[in-house]
Amino acid sequence: MFKKSDLDVASSPFASTSARGRDDDGKDRASTLLPHPHKRLSLPSPLRSLLALEDPRSPSASASYRIFLAFLAFLFLAALFSAPSIWSRLNAPYLCQKDGITLHCPETKEPSSLWENPRAATTSWKPCAERRSNEPSDVPPVNETSGYIFIHAEGGLNQQRIAICNAVAIAKIMKATLILPVLKQDQIWKDQTKFEDIFDVDHFINYLKDDVRIVRDIPDWFTEKDELFTSIKRTVKNIPKYASAQFYIDNVLPRIKEKKIMSIKPFVDRLGYDNVPMEINRLRCRVNYHALKFLPDIGEMADKLAARMRNRTGSVNPYMALHLRFEKGMVGLSFCDFAGTREEKEMMAAYRQKEWPRRYKNGSHLWPLALKKRKEGRCPLEPGEIAVILRALGYTRGTQIYVASGQVYGGKNRMAPLRNMFPNLVTKEELASTAEMAPFRKHVTSLAALDFLVCLKSDVFVMTHGGNFAKLIMGARRYSGGHRLKSIKPDKGLMSKSLGDPHMGWASFADDVVITHHTRAGLPEPTFPNYDLWENPLTPCMCPSSST
Repeated sequence: MFKKSDLDVASSPFASTSARGRDDDGKDRASTLLPHPHKRLSLPSPLRSLLALEDPRSPSASASYRIFLAFLAFLFLAALFSAPSIWSRLNAPYLCQKDGITLHCPETKEPSSLWENPRAATTSWKPCAERRSNEPSDVPPVNETSGYIFIHAEGGLNQQRIAICNAVAIAKIMKATLILPVLKQDQIWKDQTKFEDIFDVDHFINYLKDDVRIVRDIPDWFTEKDELFTSIKRTVKNIPKYASAQFYIDNVLPRIKEKKIMSIKPFVDRLGYDNVPMEINRLRCRVNYHALKFLPDIGEMADKLAARMRNRTGSVNPYMALHLRFEKGMVGLSFCDFAGTREEKEMMAAYRQKEWPRRYKNGSHLWPLALKKRKEGRCPLEPGEIAVILRALGYTRGTQIYVASGQVYGGKNRMAPLRNMFPNLVTKEELASTAEMAPFRKHVTSLAALDFLVCLKSDVFVMTHGGNFAKLIMGARRYSGGHRLKSIKPDKGLMSKSLGDPHMGWASFADDVVITHHTRAGLPEPTFPNYDLWENPLTPCMCPSSST
């Protein structure tokens, strides 16, 4: 039978030889008690000392014991310093937390490059679309003109602006006389503004006098004025979109020479960009940035609105201009799917079926189409989506934002996430009194002109979807501000992937947004084929600042 002391020793696999003693034959008693002595734990000397299994004062353990204690102290300090960061990462919110119709996003520290182009120091360009001082006039005498052309500038203010620039260009191409364009009443805008109600006619005609002859009205000798735009004999139709300069010379010029006066209809995007001479594109920039000036009262009111935006905090502050494209018509035309109640979706489906029956068909193909368009970044950003992007870029709750938009689809509920995250949102109606705005309410285009100028003067411009307004602002800021003005064009394709990822943390999302938009801040870029010059006028209309 075993003694009690023998059992106690055998019960501990950590027992040392010295503690076990030996039997009468000099053998290790513990080894005779344990059936598999080779399975006993073999521990490092410092750990054995720490567990009181070896005397730390022994020569073999003292050095390694001190090293082990120093290593433990290092691990403890490292854990102490890294714990807050690890805890923050583990508890980082996913993008933004939704509370009803309110989005709560993490606050971000305002970086120094928030109000300036982060790549401004990498390039320097200057406008050079104006006529050179030694450039002679090449306008033919009155009796040598090819004829007269007359156009209706259709659409909203910015589409009309592009049409006017193109009209001057084709008059130059055909050496014809341009009759002052008529701003056609648009079915959507319901506006009857005349050219002289919005633009300075005298400046327009005089500024371009060495490029194209422009007259205010149809010549008196032409007695068939009613035939323009009504008679097939007096109308040039079926001009393809983005037609070349040669197309006009071959197909339109002969008819103008024959009839003396011809109208061109339709006239939306009827002149290309990379299929016309460089000097013609330069002329279009000259018209857009120099010849077309808003009336003085519009400019003065825009200056007041911009000044009020810069002084809303009691001291001079920068401001952002946000072009929010989320009107009912835009939402419907996009054929994208957006968050909303079942009732809202049913109403939007009925609206699309009524307005665009050919595209709507039976509606069965729209869901996969909507998903595809969103992945490709072709859907307008919702107010809540642009709010998250702005917060990720570093703009804080105190940012002053001027909103240029029509009636937002969904009203206050749809605007709530943006307004809750950025409460300092204002429109021109909130900056000015009713009496101040009264003269401009006579024409919708006058109100659009105010938005245009206030956005143009902003420290940062942000677009949420394409369109003529946004690309004209982007182009004008590039042209006039060169490399200084920051204009953000969100990467909607990337955003659709990031905002649809439920596992992406805020830190990762914010990093992606900042990195992606570092090069989407509005610097002039070389024009490539089929890329219109209204958004990026660099190649034909700008030159390096070092050049003369």
